[in-house]
Amino acid sequence: MTWRWRYESANGSEVTDRALPREVFPSQADAESWLGENWRDLLAAGVERVALLEEDRVEYAGLSLREE
Repeated sequence: MTWRWRYESANGSEVTDRALPREVFPSQADAESWLGENWRDLLAAGVERVALLEEDRVEYAGLSLREE
């Protein structure tokens, strides 16, 4: 099983029109750790939200990268 992030705009549509990291992770913990280290760069690149996928199954979606 592999884990990956889907990058989303503020309205929830997938962001595919820019060069963004396409990392694949062996575990959910690895994916979440990576996001914790890289969320600011993603936000600066125009990503507003992310969804975590295991293969094609959505583990969770709509996670905002904005500090609240």
